[in-house]
Amino acid sequence: MPPSDPPTVFPAPSPRRIGAMVLRYWYLLRGSWPRILELAYWPTMQMILWGYINQFMAANSAWVAQGAGVLIAAVLLWDVLFRGQLGVSVSFLEEMWSRNLGHLFVSPLRPGEWLTALMTMSLIRTLIGIVPAALLAIPFFGYSVFDLGLPLALFFANLIAMGWWLGLLVIALILRYGMGAEGLAWIVVFLLAPVSAVYYPVTVLPEWLQWVAFLLPSSHVFEGMRGVLFDGAVRWGELAWAVALNGLYMAAGVATFLFAFRQARVRGALLQTGE
Repeated sequence: MPPSDPPTVFPAPSPRRIGAMVLRYWYLLRGSWPRILELAYWPTMQMILWGYINQFMAANSAWVAQGAGVLIAAVLLWDVLFRGQLGVSVSFLEEMWSRNLGHLFVSPLRPGEWLTALMTMSLIRTLIGIVPAALLAIPFFGYSVFDLGLPLALFFANLIAMGWWLGLLVIALILRYGMGAEGLAWIVVFLLAPVSAVYYPVTVLPEWLQWVAFLLPSSHVFEGMRGVLFDGAVRWGELAWAVALNGLYMAAGVATFLFAFRQARVRGALLQTGE
């Protein structure tokens, strides 16, 4: 009979090697503030957001019944903002992941043309994601967000515009700090959720946070949405503030992106960054 194979002997784990790898990953984490921020971000945001929702619902138990579909409309419109921002950021990240960004700009492509393409793709992604959900809400819950009428188009336009300039800021940060800032593409919108008054009025917030909410187009959109659902009236003042703020922030977002892009080009980061 052939001799049997000798038993496999596994060496004892080395605490020194384990410690060395833990130290390596700690250095990677410590060297990237966006990664550290991401660790603390989700628990904190969930606690704040649902804390305010709970606080408001406890004092206004009949609120949802008074405005039929108010939470469904809020969820759908919030997703417009989220997908608008993510559509810009992810299309950019796909170029980074494939190390294709440098190749794009040895062609005649201009940054402004690229931005227009990113925003167009963001709009397409958002419509693909939102329209089926809005249609399914009709048979499932008997509510149609399309009943908002013309204001719905205005709310949509303002929220997707906000998503675009947020996406430009995320791209600028990634160009500046590298792929360590990649996680911001998924968390930056939710950072603004508590002060966007998505599921509750701005008045629920502490007074100092109400001033922060006043500076966000999203809070004006959601206040306007509740005005249509509860009062049957379009709050044109809220929409005017949303348009004005979006115009201001869009100009700042484009300028920040172009500055970060030029700096990355000078540093050669367009060719060096990737997975």
